Amino acid sequence: MVSFVMEKPNRMSESQNVVVSEAARSIIPNNSSAPPGFISISKKKLLKNLEIINDGERINAWVDSMRASSPTHPKSLPSSISLQQQLSSWIMQHPSALEMFEKIKEASGGKQIVIFLDYDGTLSPIVDDPDKAFMSSKVYNFVKLAELYYAGSHGMDIKGPAKGFSRHKRVKQSLLYQPASDYLPMIDEVYRQLLEKTKSTPGVIVENNKFCASVHFRCVDEKKWSELVLQVRSVLKEYPRLKLNQGRKVFEIRPMIEWDKGKALEFLLESLGFGNSNNVFPVYIGDDRTDEDAFKLLRDRGEGCGVLVSKFPKDTDASYYLQDPSEVMNFLQRLVAWKQMQPRV
Repeated sequence: MVSFVMEKPNRMSESQNVVVSEAARSIIPNNSSAPPGFISISKKKLLKNLEIINDGERINAWVDSMRASSPTHPKSLPSSISLQQQLSSWIMQHPSALEMFEKIKEASGGKQIVIFLDYDGTLSPIVDDPDKAFMSSKVYNFVKLAELYYAGSHGMDIKGPAKGFSRHKRVKQSLLYQPASDYLPMIDEVYRQLLEKTKSTPGVIVENNKFCASVHFRCVDEKKWSELVLQVRSVLKEYPRLKLNQGRKVFEIRPMIEWDKGKALEFLLESLGFGNSNNVFPVYIGDDRTDEDAFKLLRDRGEGCGVLVSKFPKDTDASYYLQDPSEVMNFLQRLVAWKQMQPRV
């Protein structure tokens, strides 16, 4: 992220993470005398069978979620007519930020505008290889990189100019806030295990994002997705302090702490002196599921606006949408041109 100023109770089997209902427990015999046709099954075996079924359901749920993470997946698209109706209805609720630019200007009402931007899919196009996700030269020059605040790994690694920040360590005159620094060795270890575990799956890319290990499946054959889920979960089960999230065709293994992009946004606003201010208009632009925490924060606070970058309707707490990084650039240019015309105070 980049920002700049402007039923009956069931019993849980703790060791196997399966729920054993009272009905299931009643079929386990306490002695060997069983009615004809009754198949005796040990409690341990029953639990194991339930675990297999449960895992199958979980895997199917993950695969369904993986499909849903790609809006262009053929099975996710309805007929052209219903798609158009769906799109029209969605746009009425989330109009284009470009078409509603005048309304956004009016809503800002002379307040300090602070812009928060996701990177992949927002400032740069989504690409198969995350290492090749670069901004265009126009965007690179426009945002003046040396003057920005940076928040990587879902806001768990924040750096920027130290001026105005209250909760940080000063390192070479820059802000450094890392709420999950204790997890760094664990993430490195998980990253290496994921590399080894998934190496037999063609197309998978494992990335170490310092505070987050990412498993990209954009180039993985869909027939291999169930296998990939098993591989990732087999690693993660050894690390109860980590959690598995999913973004756009990517699994993300992150520290299990109360921190997300919404928390990072809140931290930055507070650190900039706008924590309880009525004189700020935050604009958050992003394309991923993980950006929804930031959109929700702004909606709950009744401040500023969230802008979703997407060509397809999605459930979102954002107020507006832009189709792609080129429209993001257009929006930013218009915003700056307008602000430059305002008299300096």
